[in-house]
Amino acid sequence: MTTKTEISRRALLTAGVAGVALSIFGRRTPAIASEGTFEVMLSEDQWRARLSRQAFAVLREEATERPFSSPLNDEKRDGMFHCAGCDLPVYSSETKFDSGTGWPSFWQSEAGAIGTKEDRSLFSTRTEVHCRRCGGHFGHIFDDGPQPTGKRHCLNGVALSFKPVKNA
Repeated sequence: MTTKTEISRRALLTAGVAGVALSIFGRRTPAIASEGTFEVMLSEDQWRARLSRQAFAVLREEATERPFSSPLNDEKRDGMFHCAGCDLPVYSSETKFDSGTGWPSFWQSEAGAIGTKEDRSLFSTRTEVHCRRCGGHFGHIFDDGPQPTGKRHCLNGVALSFKPVKNA
């Protein structure tokens, strides 16, 4: 089920400015996906072999895809969104909503599926969200989402894969 919500002009403007800034300037020095020890640990060469160029940039170097570029932004079928790096189920379609920002948005992750850390890039402090199993970067969490959580998990579609529910 997809829930619609209104998004403030400020949030939309912020998302647009951030998207433009990232697409124009990118990262001068690539960040490394969440540091630490994870269940799935691969070398840079192994990640590059497993992922597309764009998925590697997002999941392993914390890049951001262009807004409105992911087909998953418009995905409306029942199913589960998985980490594109390690295939961990991370978000249910039941928590997906149209935020109007151009990136797939969810109001809640699956229990125990994500980790977070502080992100001080782009002249602000945000909450970065990553896969708890492989450390792959998904996007950011904001406080302007719908109820019941009030959160907006604004994610890069290339960091996810979608598996629809199979009809019985």
